[in-house]
Amino acid sequence: MPDQYGIIGFPLTHSFSPAYFNSKFANESIDAFYSSFSLGSIEEFPALLTTHPDINGLSVTIPYKESVIPYLDELDAAAESIGAVNCIAVTKGLKKGYNTDIIGFEQSLNPLLQPHHNKALILGTGGSSKAVAWVLKNLGIPFIKVSRSKHKGQLTYDELTPEIVAQYKLIINTTPLGQYPNTDAAAAIPYEGISAQHLLFDLVYNPAETKFLQLGNARGAVVKNGYEMLVLQAEAAWNIWNSKR
Repeated sequence: MPDQYGIIGFPLTHSFSPAYFNSKFANESIDAFYSSFSLGSIEEFPALLTTHPDINGLSVTIPYKESVIPYLDELDAAAESIGAVNCIAVTKGLKKGYNTDIIGFEQSLNPLLQPHHNKALILGTGGSSKAVAWVLKNLGIPFIKVSRSKHKGQLTYDELTPEIVAQYKLIINTTPLGQYPNTDAAAAIPYEGISAQHLLFDLVYNPAETKFLQLGNARGAVVKNGYEMLVLQAEAAWNIWNSKR
């Protein structure tokens, strides 16, 4: 019987993972298949595992990277420290959570970093932002998160000025803003503060150049989308699943 894998999230209409993994399995002659499991709420997660008891591994995407944690039996050290999971290995019924976003993000970001990328703005405060923050902390890059609502130690979008943006030469979008089909959306930051010294990284990968990246590119910034990060985190997830078989 083929090994079974899948992704949980909502919505999953345009998810990258099923096509990527099923193509990988076909090309590498791996006897496995990968399915989409769109869950209207995380409370549906136990029933999914009951219905599909042969699942070996799951990817986790928006909006369940944090809320899935209480349903797991164990977390690896990084996932526990981050407080967000994007990969679950299921071994003899034991569900262990991992975070491979940190691998994908760090390996994708590192080659682009310059000495002047010494302070960062993280746009968004969800599960993906936690992985980004963990990587930046490990790299020794101070950061501040930007949210729509006021929280201690964070900025709101309304508080951002061109002068603040000019100081933070690394800006990472961790929100789904600009993702297909809502391609006209972009983070409401003062783009006039962006210069050629800036690096803008968007975790969104569809479209290849979001409005956020377009606006940064128009100001001369280096820009990068989330596709390479997605591939790297997917391969890291596969390595985990494969090691648990």
